[in-house]
Amino acid sequence: MSTLIFQISGVWLLSILAGFPLFASMGLAAFAFVALADLSASIVPQKMAQAMNAFPIVAAPLFILMGNILGAARITDRIVEFATSVIGWLRGGYAHASILTSMIFAGMVGSAVADAAGSGAIEIRAMKKAGYRPETAAAITAAAATIGPIIPPSLPMVIYGVTADVSIGRLFIGGVIPGILMGLSLMAMVMLISKRQGFRKEPFRGFREIGRTFFSGFFALMTPPLILGGMFTGIFTPTEAAAVACLYALFLGFFVYRTLEVKQLGPILVETVETTGLVMVLVMAAGALGWCMSISRVPQTLTPLIVETIKDPLVFLLVCNLILLLVGCFMEALAAMLILIPILVPAAHSFGIDPVQFGIIMILNLILGTIHPPIGVVLFVVTRIANVSFETMSKAILPWIVPLLVVLAAITLWPPLTTWLPNLVMGK
Repeated sequence: MSTLIFQISGVWLLSILAGFPLFASMGLAAFAFVALADLSASIVPQKMAQAMNAFPIVAAPLFILMGNILGAARITDRIVEFATSVIGWLRGGYAHASILTSMIFAGMVGSAVADAAGSGAIEIRAMKKAGYRPETAAAITAAAATIGPIIPPSLPMVIYGVTADVSIGRLFIGGVIPGILMGLSLMAMVMLISKRQGFRKEPFRGFREIGRTFFSGFFALMTPPLILGGMFTGIFTPTEAAAVACLYALFLGFFVYRTLEVKQLGPILVETVETTGLVMVLVMAAGALGWCMSISRVPQTLTPLIVETIKDPLVFLLVCNLILLLVGCFMEALAAMLILIPILVPAAHSFGIDPVQFGIIMILNLILGTIHPPIGVVLFVVTRIANVSFETMSKAILPWIVPLLVVLAAITLWPPLTTWLPNLVMGK
């Protein structure tokens, strides 16, 4: 079976080098597997459909739709304007504002792709207008979008909580501090490169301007409390929260700010379908390829061999980081989670590692794969917005992964960063 997995990996890599789209290369690898294993070819479309047959996945297109509604109604403009007034006076202020916007937006959409699609166009346009190179603006936006699945609400946390039987509420609260640290680390990176890149320093607009932009965007800024409050009080589930968020966005656009027109709904839906299609076809192909890897028993064979040789919990976490980072580069996060959770979570439990800490570590590792080639779903989104090549983006994003790896190391080495707040709010 190991020979077989090497063969389909070869098919996958060759198809990528031949210029096939990513989803097509994964699909070809899956078909190659069933052909070489003498299985029915009908298994592949079945597994693709199976990958989509999950109720929480419904939240993804709904959150993308909400982001597009907020953008079309220029509501995200108000969030960007508020963030710019708060922090835009620093050198590289538009980059700082982009990161702060993503932190706020993370409390709305819970998805890196939706974050990049929802506020990315405004952020990239503002940075390009300020003289930022297009690839730099896109890289900052892509890196900041990874905060989306860490600050609640978060679709990957829902999947992890259901699969690993861990409290979703504790996971949501546990992601707050790491998400803030991710934003601060990216801002520190902006400060380091600002002079070298020639980022401008804007004048401080004053506290009156901060107050004006806050009240201007008040109802938009209340979206995260609405979503989180509804979930924590049990009024609606995370998936239902996505539908509520869409309705709230429509309410803001049509009745509160009156910046949305009925004729705009058609293009909004088309854009949502295009972005959703890009994501979902990757999820489907990754689901089929993930099944091939699963029945080949590569993860089931490799991981126990590693665990048996490890005696220290910290070493185990470091090894898991390496494995998850590698897997995240080649596999869609949801498929990777479904394969690896049954293997790694029991091992983590045997080492006495808190399941909330391990869950956030796993999610952060795999989400980094969304901004790293060859999968890089978020990279595909921002390259489309910024109109730069994927190859250019693949180089531009690399320095921005470093501060996120620093945060990953911090939550790995110091568990209270992920466990203190849940224990404070919900008890031990």
